[in-house]
Amino acid sequence: MNGRIHSVETMGTVDGPGMRMVVFLQGCPMRCAYCHNPDTWDVKGDSQLMSVEDLWQQFERNRQFYSNGGITVSGGEALMQIEFVTELFTYFRERNVHTCLDTSGICFDPHQEVAYRQLLAVTSLVILDIKDIDPEKHQWLTAQPIEPILNFARLTAEVNTPIWVRHVVVPGITDVKERHYRLGFFLGSLNNIQAVDCLPYHVMGVSKYKELGLDYRLEGVPAATKALATDASKTVVEGIKAYRRHWWIPIKTEHSMS
Repeated sequence: MNGRIHSVETMGTVDGPGMRMVVFLQGCPMRCAYCHNPDTWDVKGDSQLMSVEDLWQQFERNRQFYSNGGITVSGGEALMQIEFVTELFTYFRERNVHTCLDTSGICFDPHQEVAYRQLLAVTSLVILDIKDIDPEKHQWLTAQPIEPILNFARLTAEVNTPIWVRHVVVPGITDVKERHYRLGFFLGSLNNIQAVDCLPYHVMGVSKYKELGLDYRLEGVPAATKALATDASKTVVEGIKAYRRHWWIPIKTEHSMS
């Protein structure tokens, strides 16, 4: 099976544990206002077809660097090519390689739950991006509903696949303490959370919109400070702890959840 690949980064350090080969797939149904890779949206955009074996050969050439890492599949939206990712992860896991799925979860369809369970069975870690916990704000921010994302998160907990959760803090848009607390309260219901990372919004991708002739919806919004993101992380963790105190669920202390 071939996948439609936007690009491959051979030495990724922020897309899962350790040094990783990061495969960016082409195509995404989300239209996040702050997306820094709008060139990955169109499923027929500038990309190349690559097989699982092609990617394995590329991984093997640098395998000495991946002893504490593995492979991450990102996007675009990786779940748009779920059959390919499942085959890819199966191949790599059979060779004792750590597999990480970087996704928004937006493509989750309960009618295809078997396919998602098959993928998660060969996924070592999910990095889940949750843009906003409020349904209306999420729809405005991404042009997509939040329900599939929350349902996908629940499925990862049901099958006990570890997840790291990421949330981008945008000044004046997503930097609302009440919503950060609600996000944490939802995450507290999941028993497979290993880390929560609130990231400061940046403007490094704005130039791509001009190159592609696209309007940038957050024009004029300043980059977020690290302090703003740190405060958001603390509030999310407060929400997690509040949920778990209420339901008597033990609080993990790994990574940024301590």
